[in-house]
Amino acid sequence: MAPSVRSPPIRLLYTLSSALKTTSSPLLTGHRRTFSAGNPARVEATWWKEPMERLRNIGISAHIDSGKTTLTERILYYTGRIHEIHEVRGRDGVGAKMDSMDLEREKGITIQSAATYCTWKDYQVNIIDTPGHVDFTIEVERALRVLDGAILVLCSVGGVQSQSITVDRQMRRYDVPRVAFINKLDRMGADPWKVLSQARSKLRHHSAAVQVPIGLEDDFQGLVDLVQLKAYYFHGSNGEKVVAEEIPANMEALVAEKRRELIEMVSEVDDKLAEAFLSDEPISSASLEEAIRRATVAQKFIPVFMGSAFKNKGVQPLLDGVLSYLPCPTEVSNHALDQNKNEEKVTLSGTPVGPLVALAFKLEEGRFGQLTYLRIYEGVIRKGDFIINVNTGKKIKVPRLVRMHSNEMEDIQEAHAGQIVAVFGVDCASGDTFTDGSVRYTMTSMNVPEPVMSLAISPVSKDSGGQFSKALNRFQREDPTFRVGLDAESGQTIISGMGELHLDIYVERIRREYKVDATVGRPRVNFRETVTKRAEFDYLHKKQTGGQGQYGRVCGYVEPLPEGSTTKFEFENMIVGQAIPSNFIPAIEKGFKEAANS
Repeated sequence: MAPSVRSPPIRLLYTLSSALKTTSSPLLTGHRRTFSAGNPARVEATWWKEPMERLRNIGISAHIDSGKTTLTERILYYTGRIHEIHEVRGRDGVGAKMDSMDLEREKGITIQSAATYCTWKDYQVNIIDTPGHVDFTIEVERALRVLDGAILVLCSVGGVQSQSITVDRQMRRYDVPRVAFINKLDRMGADPWKVLSQARSKLRHHSAAVQVPIGLEDDFQGLVDLVQLKAYYFHGSNGEKVVAEEIPANMEALVAEKRRELIEMVSEVDDKLAEAFLSDEPISSASLEEAIRRATVAQKFIPVFMGSAFKNKGVQPLLDGVLSYLPCPTEVSNHALDQNKNEEKVTLSGTPVGPLVALAFKLEEGRFGQLTYLRIYEGVIRKGDFIINVNTGKKIKVPRLVRMHSNEMEDIQEAHAGQIVAVFGVDCASGDTFTDGSVRYTMTSMNVPEPVMSLAISPVSKDSGGQFSKALNRFQREDPTFRVGLDAESGQTIISGMGELHLDIYVERIRREYKVDATVGRPRVNFRETVTKRAEFDYLHKKQTGGQGQYGRVCGYVEPLPEGSTTKFEFENMIVGQAIPSNFIPAIEKGFKEAANS
């Protein structure tokens, strides 16, 4: 009997594992095809598992000036994405990587959320740096809508401030597991324990510190890790060398106390750890780490890290904490609404195997047309694929697929579930859902707050009206909290937004990006008056101009309509015969109507 031609399954398994080691792309599409011909189903089911588990999508949110952008800058530096550090308001005038807009660099604030990605210890981390001002709250809202985890940054001096509360509320709204980072321990008056108690009382966080600082303010030297029981010091010009040492002898009592507090807090929400804790077993670092992870992913606990991003201390342990405690895309449950089944809730698997489901969460006008940021929840998207916008029903080809690094782009051929990418030349609105056509799912949209402030705006020169309206239309599409309307009574263009800074930034952007100078003022409010009793009128209009001149006489009376009448205005023609040609009458009525309006 001739030997079978089929190659042994052992070699197939080997080719997959070697492909997993050598491939740079997290998606092994080619291999997936080779397996479907009678291969072990076990391999087929898990080919995507490892790349998905090594993926984190995180956002960095906080109150104004808590150090979000500075922290992101350090993360990019330590992960090798950038090769030198620039400060937000640095003397060199370069500005931080994530603040790519000129206005952001001048004012030293973040205006638009910016996406980037980096690699830390073989894990891929997608990061969105968000603004702190309440004026740009929609940027935080839409970032948290699509992320799996977040870092809540708190200032060790300012503590829990107004915007920290807002941001925390947004994280709860979208069920985002989070870690807290108490920043600026090098500042005068830094008190991380005060901030931790504020987080427990004001934000109702069930949290505990996983680190203890070695010294504070000027003599802040390093951190003690309460899970691994090691002291970490940060050497080198930019703190890039992390040195692990034994815990200083004078801190052992404090460390033991804080570690016990940490174990107590976690065992309150984790049964497995509680059993070990109550039976007085010694708790190992590994079992404590696993318990913190379970509790954090279940949103029952918030681990608190510490450091000073500006002084390059504590950023690497925070990155390790992101990998250890924040969930990967498959550990978070995301729901879609099935449009074919009367908006029935469907739980998405979050794997690259299912049908494509992606949400457009942010739009930007770029040099090459509209740039649409997509979070892929399920399936795979490839360059050149046809995708369907469920909200409009349009079929669209993906002309170009990129990954964003602040304002720089890197072209990619495909992306899979759990990733954040951007596509060019796709016409859609913020909050639209895209599928491959096999399902009609829509993702639930995000919460858009109502505008709180309005201004009247008009271009200085009449010639720039086209550019002016182009700018307003673009900003309205990009930012759902920015509204433009026309006041029918005063004829003014009214812009509404989340605050003074919000509207100022847009007026400034119209000037810079569209070269249109605009005057801004308070919206005019009409003084209203009405007729109270009957009045006769008889008016003669004579005006001599070159040629025929103008002559007209108008007689009649005006009186109020009875109360509760359905019409606002009645015009009655009492002229007998053809004293005035009948073709003039509609024009006279129109004149009366206009006068009655104002």
